[in-house]
Amino acid sequence: MSNALSRDQVRTMMAEVLSAQGKELPADDSASLETIGFRSLDFSELALRVEDEIDEELNFDAPGLRSIETVGDVLDFLEQLQSA
Repeated sequence: MSNALSRDQVRTMMAEVLSAQGKELPADDSASLETIGFRSLDFSELALRVEDEIDEELNFDAPGLRSIETVGDVLDFLEQLQSA
């Protein structure tokens, strides 16, 4: 997929989603989403932003989302979806 965003680009977008709520994205990808206050609604917003950027719909299911626990998991998951 030629429009795929890099991990850094997705990370920047994730930081923007958190920043809008007065939260900061830690530099450590192993940071827990619960600890930094990144909720499922935030993931949805991030996924929509990624879809807008790549001009393509991402197909993901709830079981895949439930396994996401860290910042790195979010980045890995969105990376996989873009390459699917």
